[in-house]
Amino acid sequence: MDTHQLKILPQYFDAQVNGTKQFEIREYDRDFKVGDQIHLCEVDSMGCYPTGRECLLDVTYLLASVPGNEFEGLEPCYCIMSTELVKVL
Repeated sequence: MDTHQLKILPQYFDAQVNGTKQFEIREYDRDFKVGDQIHLCEVDSMGCYPTGRECLLDVTYLLASVPGNEFEGLEPCYCIMSTELVKVL
């Protein structure tokens, strides 16, 4: 199990914390796997400065579009991860 630290904008952070958003769509530039954790660090609306709000998510499902195994409707080298909130830090 790996932990991946990722930045997130306020509106998406709020949706993860209140449970209305239970997924992340990200560039598949890391070795994301089911069972990994995502440490989300909120940044300001310009995407520049950390706000100090953080949370931890579990990856429960992964759909990746990779060369040789592309998924129609998902950009190559991107993935969708189902997530479950573990805790707000």
